[in-house]
Amino acid sequence: MKRLQGHLIVLVGLALGCATTRVPTRYDAVIRNGLIYDGSGSAPRKGDVAIAGDRIAAVGDIGSGRGSIEIDAHGHAVAPGFINMLSWANESLIIDGRSQADIRQGVTLEVLGEGWSMGPVTEPMKRESREQQTDFKYDIEWTTLGEYLDYLAHRGISPNVASFVGAATVRIHELGYENRPPSAAELERMKELVRQAMREGALGVGSALIYAPATYAGTGELIELSKAAAESGGMYISHMRSEGNHLLEGIDELISIAREAGIRAEIYHLKAAGEANWPKMDAAIKKVNDARAAGVNISANMYTYPAGGTSLDAMIPPWAHEGGLKKMKERLQDPALRARIVTEMRTPAESWENLGLLAGSPDRIILAAFGSNALKPLTGKSLGEVARMRGKSAEDTAVDLVIEDDGATGAIFFLMSEENIRKGIAQPWVSFGSDEGSPAPEGVFLKSNPHPRAYGNFARLLRKYVREEKVMPLQEAVRRLTSLPARNLKIDRRGLLQPGYFADVVVFDPDSVSDHATFEKPHQYSTGVSDVFVNGVQVVRDGEHTGAKPGRVVRGPGYSKGSR
Repeated sequence: MKRLQGHLIVLVGLALGCATTRVPTRYDAVIRNGLIYDGSGSAPRKGDVAIAGDRIAAVGDIGSGRGSIEIDAHGHAVAPGFINMLSWANESLIIDGRSQADIRQGVTLEVLGEGWSMGPVTEPMKRESREQQTDFKYDIEWTTLGEYLDYLAHRGISPNVASFVGAATVRIHELGYENRPPSAAELERMKELVRQAMREGALGVGSALIYAPATYAGTGELIELSKAAAESGGMYISHMRSEGNHLLEGIDELISIAREAGIRAEIYHLKAAGEANWPKMDAAIKKVNDARAAGVNISANMYTYPAGGTSLDAMIPPWAHEGGLKKMKERLQDPALRARIVTEMRTPAESWENLGLLAGSPDRIILAAFGSNALKPLTGKSLGEVARMRGKSAEDTAVDLVIEDDGATGAIFFLMSEENIRKGIAQPWVSFGSDEGSPAPEGVFLKSNPHPRAYGNFARLLRKYVREEKVMPLQEAVRRLTSLPARNLKIDRRGLLQPGYFADVVVFDPDSVSDHATFEKPHQYSTGVSDVFVNGVQVVRDGEHTGAKPGRVVRGPGYSKGSR
C-alpha cells in the first residue's frame, strides 16, 4: 500500500485573529480512500476513517483533515477490529503479549473462559496449575479473574482481552474434582464467586460439559450459576454436553438453561461431530431458529475447520477423571481398571462423548503437542501411526501416552464435514472463534504444533468461505466478526466504525487475504492484513507487528470499578 507522510498541523488561525481562515483538523491517524465496512452489515462505501486518541473521530469524507499517521487504503477494506469469541490465548499472552498469530489476522479482542478461567483460584489450584505447566512456565500472581486480566494488561498485550468465568473453575474452587452435586451452601458460594467475577468485569459464565469435572455438573447447577450471572446482564456460553450422538439433546439443555435462568446463551463451536451425526446439523440449526423465534436469545460461534482440538485424555471416560490427574493416572495403571477403561474407549456409549470413536479411526487423530521432551518426536503423527510403531492397540497407546505425558498430550480429531461448516457459517447468528492460543513461529511455541486455526481461522473465513465459495458477502462476514459478538457480549463502544467508538480498526485486502497454516505445517502466519489499530495505537504496519502493546481489559455489563 502507498503510505503518506503525516504533517503536524499547528492551529494558529484564531490566535492571529484570522477568523476567516479554515485550519485543517488534526488527527492522530487518518486511513484514506478505503472501502469502509462499518460492521453493521451495510454495503461498503468509499471514504476515510480518522482516529484521535483512543477513539474514532470521524468516518466518511474528512475533507482537509490530516493525521500524524496517514494511510492510503485504496482498494482495501477498512473494518472494525475482529473479535475472537473463543480464544485460548490466556497462557500464550503471558509468554508473548504481541499475540502475533491473531493480530496479523485483524483480531483486536480475545474472549477467554471456555469452561475454565484463570480465576478465581485457591492456593491448591495454583499449586496444581504450576505442577502441570509444560512448555509455558509462569508464576501465578493473581487469585481472582479480575486480577488475572489486570495482570495481562499491566504486562503489556497487543490485543484487548475479556473473559467469562468458568463454571468448572468455580466448581473446583468449592468441590475439587468430586463427582457429586454441590450442597446448598457450596452452591451458594459458587454463585457468589460468579457474582464477584461479574463485578470484576466477567462477561458471564462459561461451561465445557464433556470434560471432567465440568461434566459432573447437573442442569440445575448450571441454571443457578447462570442466574447469578444474569443478575448483572451476563451471558451463559457452553461447550455443550454433547456435540455428537446427543447433539440435539445438548441444544435442548442449553435452551432450557437460557429460559429458566432468563439469560442470553451461546453455543461454543457449533458442529455435528462424527460422520453418523452429520445429518443432524439441519435439525440443530432449526432448534436454534425455533428458540429464537420463541423469544429465547440463542446464538453460536464456530471455527472454520473440519477438525477439533483438545487433550488426548478426552478419549478416557469421565468417571476415570474423578479426583483429578493423579487419581486418573492411578486408575490407568491399575490392571483391572485399565482393562475396563480400554473396553469403554472401544465401545459406543450413551453416557459420554467418545471422541476416539467419533473420529472414526485412530488415523484421524493427530498428536499435536506433548509436555514430555521424550515424546516430542511423535508430534504430528497420528495415533494410529504411533500405535503401529509401538505394536499396541490405539486405545492402549492413548492410555500409555496419557500416563507418560502426565495428561499433557494435545490432539486434533477430524470430526466434521465441510458441508456442515458451510451451513453453520451461513447462519446470521453465528460469530467466530479460533479455540486456540495466539502463538508465533518462534521460541517456545515451536515445541508443539497447534491446530492451524491458531494462525488461520479468520483469514480462512475471508478467503475460503467469503471470497472463494461466497457463502456470504464480505459485509456480512465483517458484521459477524465485529458488531454481532460485541452486541451479544454487551460490551461498550466496540464492534462498529462510528465516531466515539474505540479505535480498534483493521485494514485488509479482500482479494488477497489468506491463511497458510496447515495441519502438517501449522506455524505459518496468514497474510493480507496490512494495518491494525488497537485503542488508536498502530499495532500492525504494512503487515508487520510494530511491537506496540496497547491492549486493555474489556469488561462486561456487571463491572463495578471498586471490585478489582
